[in-house]
Amino acid sequence: MIYESIEEFAAALPPMTALAGLDLGTKTIGVAVSDSFRQVATPLETIKRKKFTLDAERLLEIAKDRQLGALVLGLPRNMDGTEGPRCQSTRAFARNLEKLTDLPIGFWDERLSTVAAERALLEADTSRKRRAEVIDHVAAGYILQGVLDRLRHLG
Repeated sequence: MIYESIEEFAAALPPMTALAGLDLGTKTIGVAVSDSFRQVATPLETIKRKKFTLDAERLLEIAKDRQLGALVLGLPRNMDGTEGPRCQSTRAFARNLEKLTDLPIGFWDERLSTVAAERALLEADTSRKRRAEVIDHVAAGYILQGVLDRLRHLG
């Protein structure tokens, strides 16, 4: 089921399960996972997008292997908070994914997550080539960490 608010999403989460954060791009999907205590987000991998069925298959394989309890998709709102074509694409992906899994699916405002990830990689003196390889799953880590911090605050 898809949850619009983080409060409803939190209420639907099974206890002691890890979560996945997804940064959906047009060419890649960045994936990050949490620990089962939902304290720390760790960047995992970047999936090269092919077509929805293959992308979803890989995501659900990760979810099964890691016994994930839910998925969080970064919602790429505009800086003024409005939703454009990229948000519509993310919501369509979530609706299609919902048909394939019983896992709760939530959204998290991902404005500036890629900027934060880029800044962190620059500060770590990461080469341009390496940044290009990891930026998406590092951004997914920022998205997921935001959710984890909010869930902790909700208590």
